[in-house]
Formats: sequence, structure tokens, C-alpha cells
Amino acid sequence: MAAPQPNSPTRAPDLAASLAIGGLTLRNRVLAAPMSGVSDAPFRRLAWRFGAGLVVSEMVASEALATGDAEMRLKAAAAGLPVHAVQLAGREARWMRLAARIAEDGGADLIDINMGCPAKRVTTGYSGAALMRDLDHALRLIEAVVDEVDLPVTLKMRLGWDRDSINAPQLAARAEQAGVRMVTVHARTRCQFYEGSADWAAVRAVREAIDIPLVVNGDIAGRQGAERALRLAGADAVMVGRASYGAPWLAGAIAGASPAGIDIAAVVAAHFEDMLGHYGVFAGLRQARKHLGWYFDRHGPGGQATLRGQLMTATEPAHVLRLIAIAFPAGTTTERRAAA
Repeated sequence: MAAPQPNSPTRAPDLAASLAIGGLTLRNRVLAAPMSGVSDAPFRRLAWRFGAGLVVSEMVASEALATGDAEMRLKAAAAGLPVHAVQLAGREARWMRLAARIAEDGGADLIDINMGCPAKRVTTGYSGAALMRDLDHALRLIEAVVDEVDLPVTLKMRLGWDRDSINAPQLAARAEQAGVRMVTVHARTRCQFYEGSADWAAVRAVREAIDIPLVVNGDIAGRQGAERALRLAGADAVMVGRASYGAPWLAGAIAGASPAGIDIAAVVAAHFEDMLGHYGVFAGLRQARKHLGWYFDRHGPGGQATLRGQLMTATEPAHVLRLIAIAFPAGTTTERRAAA
């Protein structure tokens, strides 16, 4: 068991302070979570621009990447940022090893292993959080990646499969022994999915099991919550996920790095145009709609269902940009409210 950690339940590290992960130094301790269908290159570029300490790719299926799947290659591609972090998922060591090599050769600075995704399509394939049901097999995958690359390898997991099998401390300890440099724990079990509240205090058992940096994830939506999560978990950093839908600046705002009074229309338009450039016009329009909906629901005018519908169904980029200007007129800004 690890030595006692300095982060007591009444003391939390400075969110703005840097954090060393292997040979990397993160600029602060508020990280943007890897989210399938959300944290693509355009989203990561915005989150980084607004001050996130680290941004991580969408989950990349290792076998698909290793066998040349174009979609996975795009997900794993560098986003032109100073730190390129790729998250890999899989169930076979050979594919994880090959995918890790491809990611490293493609410019990755860090590889994160996904053992926390609760989605049925992932867990029925014995990947993601399903790996927490067989720690020996999970360890073989971790060892395959660590042995293959010369990069820091990190691990993201849940508390366990269900309340009767809370084994995050055991997996974290074994991962540290295998060479993992940081562990992130979403403070729910797989069977909870995203229901109920994240149990940040339950993550403290992981803190007591490891010496490497620990990140707490789940329901981090503002600075006060982040600081409370750090104290309860004894963690070194926090990771922001779903709360950043429609607010890619949130991680930076919690860290105190994002400017106040962000021009919503300018951000939404830039995000939309970056998505068109990243995916092409047809696919970009389709991929952008969920983001446009989140922006509208969070910052747009209330009671304007017709305008929202137009924004979500427009098929011409120029028309979408005009609707963005209508939905978020000049002067529509968001003050930094990370203390919520």
C-alpha cells in the first residue's frame, strides 16, 4: 500500500498548478475528458485554447485502428496541439500493442487506456468497463501497451462493475506496478452508467493504494465542486466530462485559465467551421448538430423552438452561420462562472 498522501479531506491541491505525468508537465490540474462523439479534434482545439490542462482524444478502437479503419485513424490523428493524447480501447493484447505503436508513430505524447466506458456496445465486446471483471486480463492489456511504447501510459476506469465488486483500488495498484503513470477514476460503477451522483469519497481508497497521480472524474461542473471532489477523493486533479457539452471552455474556466465574457457567437461559429474543415461539409454538418443543440440549450434564447429546429436542420453552411448570429446576437457572452 502507498504511503499516506498529502491531500487530506480538508485540503486540496491548487487547480492552477502544473502536474508531472512521466516526462510530461500538464499546465494545470483540470483535464478535459475523452468522450465518444464529442471530444474530436475541433472540440479539443477549443478546450485547449480556453485553458484545459490536458485534452484527450475520443475512444479509439484498437483493432480497427490497427487494421486501417479510416474513422479510427481520424480519431487518433493529431489535432495540432502541444500535447497529443490518444485513448485506446480493446480486449486483445496484440491489437492494443499495434494500436499503441501506430499512435506513437503518429505523434502521440501520451496514451490513455479505456477501462471505464459503460456503453453496452463496448462492454458486450469485453472492452471498456467490462475489463474490470477480469483484472488479470486487464493487466495483460496494460502491460502490452506499456511495454510497446516509450510514452507515458495512463488508465481511466470506474469504481468497479457494480456495488458488489468495487475493485478500482486493486486495478490501480496493479496498473502502477505495470508502469502506468496516472489513473483516472469516474466515481460511479459501470452498472450506474450516469445515474445518481458521483461518489467522490469512494475514490479515496484508490488514493490509498497508489503513489502516482490520481484524477477524479464524474459530475465535475464548477470550481467549488472540483475542489470538493479533490478533497474527498484525495486526488491530484479533476477531469471534466458531460458538463462541458456546449461549454468547451469549462475545464479552463475551472482552472482559472479561461477568459471571462466569452463571445458565444464567435465560439460557436468557429467550432462549426472547424468541424466542416475536419469532416468535410456533408459529414461536418451532421456531426455539428449535437454541438449546436447543446450551445443553443445552454446559451440561446428561451422559448425559441422554431429557431432551434432551423439551426439543427439547416443544410447550407452559410445558412447555419446566419442562424448562429441570430441565436447568439452581438453582446451575448458568458461570464466565467466556474464557482457554480
